[in-house]
Formats: sequence, C-alpha cells, structure tokens
Amino acid sequence: MARKIGSNGERTAGAVRRAAIQLIARYGFAAVSMRQIAAEIGVQAGALYLYTPDKQSLLRDIMEDHLERLLAAWDAVAPSGASPEERLEAFVRFHVRYHIDRRDEVAIAYMELRNLTPENFRTIEAQRRAYEDILCDILRDGAAAGTFDVPEPRIATRGLIAMLTGVTTWFRRDGPLDIDEIAETYLAMARGAVGLRAPALA
Repeated sequence: MARKIGSNGERTAGAVRRAAIQLIARYGFAAVSMRQIAAEIGVQAGALYLYTPDKQSLLRDIMEDHLERLLAAWDAVAPSGASPEERLEAFVRFHVRYHIDRRDEVAIAYMELRNLTPENFRTIEAQRRAYEDILCDILRDGAAAGTFDVPEPRIATRGLIAMLTGVTTWFRRDGPLDIDEIAETYLAMARGAVGLRAPALA
C-alpha cells in the first residue's frame, strides 16, 4: 500500500487497512465503497488515495499482507530435521493457533478471491499455493515413508486446510475449550485423515 511519509501518515495508513478489513469482512468487497472506509476513520474520501491507488489495490494489499505474514510466521517455527508426523503436528497446531484470532483476514483471503483482477489473482494465488505446498510436501513425504495413507496429497492438502481454517467460523474465547484444546482436537482429526490413529505426541 502506498503510504504517506510521517508518523501521522503511518497511523492513518494502518487505520485505513483496519477499517477496510472490518468492513469488507462484514459486508463483502463489492458492497463497500471508499467513502464508507473513509467515514469509518473520520477522513474525507479523497484522503484515502494518499494511501492506496484504488479499492482493488487495497484488497490485493490486504490479502498479500495476510499471506506474507502467514508464510513468515510458519518459517519462524517450522521444525527442521523432523519426521513427517512431527511436521504434520507442528503445522496443524500452527495453522489453528495463527488463524483463530484473524477471522476477518481469513474471510477476506478466502471469500474475496473472485473480486481480484486476473493479475492480482495470480499474485495472491501464488502465495496461497506456496502455503499449500508446505502441507503437501509433508503429506507426500509421509506417504513416501509409508507413514501416511494419502493417495492424493494435493487433494488431501486442500481438504485439511479447509477443515483447519474452519475454526475461524465458530471459535469463541468464552467457549468450553481453550485454543490449545481446540488445536489438539483438530490434530487428532488431521492424524485420522492421514491414517495415523495413535495418540498425538506430547
């Protein structure tokens, strides 16, 4: 996102992004205008163009930033030299914990792809594929080792990610289970999905 120089400009750029995320997640990209975003943060609509060329660029930047942060966060915790089973456990726990408090960003990243221009879609789809490839490689390695029963790793990858991401649609912090318990429940389901029936490692 193009940003105005200076601390006030940085704060406003952040406010624009937060307001856009909240409004787009609530009402959908097509229903949200730049005027609405501006009104949300108390500035004139024309001022938004100091921070983004247009609404399409704003949508792309929101998605791109979300996926860049996701990939960087995984890189920071990815286990090295681990078995496919250990890597699967690390991925499931990471995915659930990372996404659970990013409900709006996740909704936009999945539901608003259809509103990207073809060029922007290719950019975002490449990032999404890079993240999918992490899990797909884990499943392929597990299948090659005879540890996982996964005939179609790419299909299994998409199914598992859809299942894990679904936590954002229903989880509430005041519910009966905390985040760690939720992550372990999803881990048990993921293990079952790849043919691992034994209890998860501690």
